Amino acid sequence: PLGNKEEIAAAKCTQACLGESLSISDLECSLCIRMFFEPVTTPCGHTFCKECLERCLDHRPNCPLCKQSLREYLKAGRYSPTVLLQDIMLATFPTQLAERRELHQAEMAELSNLTKNIPIFVCTMSFPGIPCPLHVFEPRYRLMIRRCQESGTRKFGMCIYENGKSFADYGCMLEIRQVELLADGRSLVDTIGRQRFRVLSRGHRDGYHTADIEYLEDKKVSGEELQELQCLHESTYRLAQRFCEHGDLTSRHILMQHGPLPEKEEDIQASADGPTWCWWLISILPLDPSYQLNLFSCTSLRARLSQLQHILTALLQQPP
Repeated sequence: PLGNKEEIAAAKCTQACLGESLSISDLECSLCIRMFFEPVTTPCGHTFCKECLERCLDHRPNCPLCKQSLREYLKAGRYSPTVLLQDIMLATFPTQLAERRELHQAEMAELSNLTKNIPIFVCTMSFPGIPCPLHVFEPRYRLMIRRCQESGTRKFGMCIYENGKSFADYGCMLEIRQVELLADGRSLVDTIGRQRFRVLSRGHRDGYHTADIEYLEDKKVSGEELQELQCLHESTYRLAQRFCEHGDLTSRHILMQHGPLPEKEEDIQASADGPTWCWWLISILPLDPSYQLNLFSCTSLRARLSQLQHILTALLQQPP
């Protein structure tokens, strides 16, 4: 029909006019000096790439250009794309827009690798299967957490600080379960421990630490050795139950904070990190972090259970 042809001709004319009156530099973000990617416009009327604006707001809740407060905008936590601008870019510079998208995808792919250059949060001891709540306020860690979410991995490494090094040689992968954004840009991040790892080399990215890592795995045993291991596991678990029922004030307070002793698992060698209840116990016992790290890096379940048995026996012999 004629109407359609007219519409197509009008669209082509608009595209040609736009192409003549616009240059690539009109569609550049003033923060990264690259073509807009996922452009968003602030309430004060300034447009930036979504990622660029977020990185500025990590440092202060103001517009990077006119310094107007963006606290309310930040509080809403939603950045709607500027649709008209996206349509104009698609109509006038489709090739450059495709290249910009490819560049962004390559950056995301690099951030998705879970053994090379993984982000490292240097803070506290964390353990497989054990929740680890975090309060994130430093700009570098705000950026890190957002990247973990945007890349889709929702994971990062947690290590403790160690004298003479930027962080310890062993750590635990954490998986983000939920993020609660606060009005000033800080966030409460609910994470849970996943696999243990050994640090092979250290690096940096945009202010936070990174590492190349390899995952740790408990050595598997079978036959008579497995039977002995199962007996040791049973007796240590019974000691752990006694310790939790011991009933002094400190342990009652611990149980209120950390919940009850986890159930025994059917197959004690099913996980590369061994039974979760061991990690729960290590996380609540009054142990020095360097000793915790020692137990953490050990890949023999037998050795770990023997140590726990030794500690529990000593603690149970103390008068309440």
